[in-house]
Amino acid sequence: MLHLLGVNLPDQKLVQYALPLFYGIGQKTALKVLATLSIHKTCKIADLSEPQVNQLSTLLSDMKIESDLRKQIRANIMHHRSIGSYVGRRHAMGLPVRGQNTKNNAKTARRLNGRWLKAEKREYSSSTRSIIPSAESPFESFFNRKWF
Repeated sequence: MLHLLGVNLPDQKLVQYALPLFYGIGQKTALKVLATLSIHKTCKIADLSEPQVNQLSTLLSDMKIESDLRKQIRANIMHHRSIGSYVGRRHAMGLPVRGQNTKNNAKTARRLNGRWLKAEKREYSSSTRSIIPSAESPFESFFNRKWF
């Protein structure tokens, strides 16, 4: 088993199928890396020579993969949330971001987030109603129910 940049690559796997074990490398990127290093598609990890392993590690270290990529994605999401964009609000609510239909999926998130959004809207409205749910809210009816 080859340990390369914090990822264990199995010896019996083909290189083009072992490279996607890195976070941020897919099939197309793996094939581009193989073409760049002139490694054949049917080459296995165990068949790589020492110079090929060194070339592969230097090429992968220049790419943004694994924890660097995760940090960048997390920073992008936090940026969207901090500027208050539509995408950031959807991320914060746990709803689909890229325009997916929410009629059937994310139903639980819509129900829970909708309840809290209504409470926030009441806080900013011009009416004098309080944010605390009234006695006819689902929470109060659940907790005031006689079980025995």
